[in-house]
Amino acid sequence: MKGSVTEERLYLDFSHQYEDCIFPLHSSVALFLLSYCDCRLFKVFLVPAGESADDQLEGKALPSDPKLHFTSRCQLPLVVQNCCLPAIVGKDGKFCRAGLAVVLRHIVQKTYEANPSNKEALELLGFKKTCLKACAEVSQWTRLCEISIPLAVESFLTASPERCQTIPPEVLQLEKKLGEPVRVHNDDKIRRQKLQQQNTADNTASLPALAMGSTEEGIIEEKQEQTLTSLELRVAFSKLTVQEVPATTNREPPLIRKTKTSDLPTLEHIFAEGLYFTLADLVLLPCIHQFLLFSKKQNRKLLNLPLILGWYQRVQEVPGVKAAASKSNMQFLQFPDLLSSPEEHLQDFSTFSDGSEEDHEDKQFIGGPRPTMTKLMERGIEATFSPHPTPCWTLDWSKLPAAVNPGEGKMSSERALRKQQQLNNLVAMVTNLSKPGDVIVDFCSGGGHVGIVLAHMLPSCQVVLIENKELSLVRAKDRSDELGLNNICFIQANLDYFKGTFNIGVALHACGVATDMVIEHCIKVHAAFVICPCCYGFIQNTAKFTFPRSHQFKEVLSYKEHMILCRFADQTAVQLPPERKIIGKQCMGLVDLDRAWAAEAYNYSVQVISMEPESCSPKNNMVVGIPV
Repeated sequence: MKGSVTEERLYLDFSHQYEDCIFPLHSSVALFLLSYCDCRLFKVFLVPAGESADDQLEGKALPSDPKLHFTSRCQLPLVVQNCCLPAIVGKDGKFCRAGLAVVLRHIVQKTYEANPSNKEALELLGFKKTCLKACAEVSQWTRLCEISIPLAVESFLTASPERCQTIPPEVLQLEKKLGEPVRVHNDDKIRRQKLQQQNTADNTASLPALAMGSTEEGIIEEKQEQTLTSLELRVAFSKLTVQEVPATTNREPPLIRKTKTSDLPTLEHIFAEGLYFTLADLVLLPCIHQFLLFSKKQNRKLLNLPLILGWYQRVQEVPGVKAAASKSNMQFLQFPDLLSSPEEHLQDFSTFSDGSEEDHEDKQFIGGPRPTMTKLMERGIEATFSPHPTPCWTLDWSKLPAAVNPGEGKMSSERALRKQQQLNNLVAMVTNLSKPGDVIVDFCSGGGHVGIVLAHMLPSCQVVLIENKELSLVRAKDRSDELGLNNICFIQANLDYFKGTFNIGVALHACGVATDMVIEHCIKVHAAFVICPCCYGFIQNTAKFTFPRSHQFKEVLSYKEHMILCRFADQTAVQLPPERKIIGKQCMGLVDLDRAWAAEAYNYSVQVISMEPESCSPKNNMVVGIPV
């Protein structure tokens, strides 16, 4: 693939090299994808953990393709210094993509744009191009591939001999995932084909068994087993070789057509996400390879990972994988090297928990918002709203450039007016809090409605927009370029990958636990925050957050009781009966009061304020926090 005129720079962490593998594993994964896609669109830099990489590289053979350069952390572009690596930045230094999943998806997309005939690259993004698109904060699968497995393998490789005797729980979780039934688009048709294939195999096997002696039974069983697994393999590899699965010439028998969907055989995993080879396989392969390589050197047998071993063998047969492995100095292990001794036992996953279910049931739980609200009232806890400091303040939208106005684009005039009213509230608060030289971060920025107004109105401040959705952030960048703003930059990343310092954090309609993540980021750097929460019904316990947040609420409410408040806090839509909206507003106030009290435990002064006018949005709370 030829280089691009608009060459982007890819920055990768470099801590050390072991067995011709670059660590951390995120860096090896990115390099492996570049080799697989034969992509030379990026200038690749390794960023050593220390000031110099000379000692770490002595006597080591780095991958020859792609060509690698070195740079120190102090030489990184400013926007990259604010992010966790890996990261990609354009030549103007204003648009950065950070985090493994975001970076890998961008590499795939740029590979396809440069060579549209390379359909195999685009197929890595999976059905509807959503592979690893959901951020790790909300997707257990993305978290497992992007964070949990790489970190678990790295810890395993450096653990004490005693700890190395135990397979990491995250690897066992992957084994469990590979054993779950596969769901793919149009899987009903494939499952019916599998049922017909099974019936044919049963009939074929029964007739010869009567005529042949018992000496032939082993051969029959082996053929039948191969037949049962062949359909998934054919479907998977036919896509990789750009061939269609041969269609049956005859119509399905009535028995097959009439079989209920619930009675159809399930499909088995061929690759990590199901039947098709995706980006997830390329993320997992270097990690699992290092785990297996280390296990082999420790003379560990792995009978209790049969699905991972089978997956590992199948991935090697994918066109292009072995060539990429060769470029990356990766020598695949063969299956016999990893077979287990007879005395080892299969792993029992019946008691394995992946954290997706609640471990403890609350048997005292009573449903409905009123009992929960009454319970709080009995302890003197009610929703309270502070008065709005500037209820009539408004921007003069008629005098602002068109690109600043949220009405530009496909937004209706009525919706644009409400958006202007929302922005009036946030801009008024931030303007009162800001001073020249401040760094303001617009979290979950979307198309940049808040950040672009702030950058235009506060030219002496630096504004950073952070958003996970690429298209939204690209639109914001285009609007900024039209305005000629010089005090703004853009980061496509999950919130966890931003590590910069700042003075004020702002977010308009941060969904679910995103509000809590923004508050956490602000508290870490002792920054003020102005946040308008949204999607209360999506709030739930995560790997990082548990609810209720404050000790005052925890003393009164269980997790499930708090979830009742969250669910009813979403009952504020315009079309709902007034009584219901009043209860919804009270629940919103209680959920945000819990957040406010949790922040006050970190020496903040926090107020919950209603936007003016309240009709500007059904989700019209503002949580304003100032470090004391």
